[in-house]
Amino acid sequence: MTEDKLRKMRELVDTLNEAADAYYNGQGERMSDYEWDAMFDQLKQLEIETGQQLPDSPTNRVSEDNITGQKEEHEFPALSLAKTKQPEELVKWAEGRPIWLSWKLDGLTLVVTFDNGKLTKVVTRGNGHVGTNITHLAPAIAGIPREIKAVGHVVVRGECVISYEDFEQFNMESDEEYANPRNLASGSLTLKDVDEVRQRHLRWIPFTLVYTEEAVDSWGARMDWLEMNGMKAVEREQIAQPTLQNIERVIARWTEKVTDKENPYPVDGLVITYDDTAFAQTGSVTGHHATRAGYAFKWQDEHADTTLDHIEWSCAASTISPVAVFSPVELEGTTVKRASLCNISECERLGIGSRGTRLRVIKANKIIPKVIRVDEKIGELEIPDCCPVCGALTRISISPASATKTLHCTNAKCPAKQLRKFARFVSKEGVNIDGISEQTVAKFINLGWVKEYADLYRLKDHAMEIAAMEGFGEKSARNLLRSIEKARDVEARRFLYALSIPLCGQDVCKRLLGAYPLREIIDIASGKSDKIVPGGDTPFALIAGIGLEKSNRIVEWFHDEENLMMVEKLLGQVRVSQESNEPSGEKCKGLTFVVTGDVTRYKNRNELKAYIEGQGGKVTGSVSKSTNYLINNDVASVSTKNQKARQLGIPVISESEFIERFGSE
Repeated sequence: MTEDKLRKMRELVDTLNEAADAYYNGQGERMSDYEWDAMFDQLKQLEIETGQQLPDSPTNRVSEDNITGQKEEHEFPALSLAKTKQPEELVKWAEGRPIWLSWKLDGLTLVVTFDNGKLTKVVTRGNGHVGTNITHLAPAIAGIPREIKAVGHVVVRGECVISYEDFEQFNMESDEEYANPRNLASGSLTLKDVDEVRQRHLRWIPFTLVYTEEAVDSWGARMDWLEMNGMKAVEREQIAQPTLQNIERVIARWTEKVTDKENPYPVDGLVITYDDTAFAQTGSVTGHHATRAGYAFKWQDEHADTTLDHIEWSCAASTISPVAVFSPVELEGTTVKRASLCNISECERLGIGSRGTRLRVIKANKIIPKVIRVDEKIGELEIPDCCPVCGALTRISISPASATKTLHCTNAKCPAKQLRKFARFVSKEGVNIDGISEQTVAKFINLGWVKEYADLYRLKDHAMEIAAMEGFGEKSARNLLRSIEKARDVEARRFLYALSIPLCGQDVCKRLLGAYPLREIIDIASGKSDKIVPGGDTPFALIAGIGLEKSNRIVEWFHDEENLMMVEKLLGQVRVSQESNEPSGEKCKGLTFVVTGDVTRYKNRNELKAYIEGQGGKVTGSVSKSTNYLINNDVASVSTKNQKARQLGIPVISESEFIERFGSE
């Protein structure tokens, strides 16, 4: 009997470690949190029953990121937290002492060190004892200050995360595709190029002041100390009297924030911490857990049993994904009747069959519907041999890294493969059709209503069908069609950006339109213009900031007759306006500025930049001999840009001084 239990323990340890390593190293999810927690609890129970623990058991192991680079031992070990799903356990643990509740952010932990007010190093958590030094990437991660007010030695632990919005935007615009924001954050920190990492919009959110030479006793005061030193600490709430009623009430309120998506960053639970930091340090260390360092609260995933009606094969970007459509069930206060099955491998792992198959479903982390098991399989899963959108043949692809099976359409021109382009087209930066998401566009594509951009402006022909769709209704359908009509008036830069021309981002669009009107750009690039322009076959290469490669790609794109025809059809549906390229004033004429640091009088640096350019000036990113002024509100700073400006004799002025010399906001 004991041998059977040990054999089962070995199986659970291997499965859990493989899933954890994949999850923590940007390789995607092998199982849901619900399944992982269930297996973890089963393993713990077996360890109690046998009195044995395997050396590599995840119950005695910190999950490790395998980011390559210079390894560094942590000054203070980054131990993991004990976990519970029972509020009663939190009451017992609190022992009547005031506690704090905060988000358990789902990202990658980074330990940031300052000495005498200067950032000295950034190290990943690694295995909790040894991490990887990634200090060179600090400028690319928002939230990590280069300088703080405090002197002496300071160590802060925080989570590097990416918002859901930025994650969706990245997946929409990139050829890479990540399963979730955490995988993208983890994968981004393996990159060497600081500028490439900066484009991922990572943010570091501190959650622990590990060490300071100043006397700051309580956890709440330590969080305030972080913010006084320019760091935006994790959102938090104090529970002065940690009774079961009070704890359950606060947890319920924070749970609503998750389900209502009030928090922009992914979380996988809550963290409970003593306010009395001196008391917290008196606990013992058991395995990799400090008993009083904190507690992680994980939500109990409510589940429901239901019956599969059919598998819907949904085309999105490069894959055709299976979606389980089942008899409606109530979960977390909402009606759920469909859940993505991700890929063929997941269907095989679960044992998905055909109509009548009995399923168990949850809403993972209170948000995402997920099939977690098959209780009774009926029939066999049928994998389509033709694309449901365009009818072309399909093929099954197997990833060499993970052996994951995915289904693909063989037609390179399939509208479904252009989903990210459609999403960019309707985005705020594009033509800005409010109320239409990437998922909604995918539905319209799968229904055959949208094959090209111009079709979006013909959706009024399907008004009644849209009103009858799940998640809509007459009012929502009217609002969507009203947004589409409003988006017929579009500014030229947004229009050009919305076309998803390769290498043609917002800055390139602005530079192109600064040189030519939109109609001329189209005619010049397509070769249909009689106008003689500098550059010959590469007519845009001489425009500052564009160059040969971008010019070639723009010309190549417009020389494709299908692309050109698509643009002409689209121009028949919209009214394009173009702002004048002439400066509105001359207060900055002939001057070159560099802007660094935070601004307070303007909304952001882009607004200040726009003002300078509107007054005939130029804004560059680095200080050089051609720079006339460096704008930095911290005039006395010893930053690299300030030092270089002083070496070159370039005036460093504050935002207020700029306004005094060159005009008002």
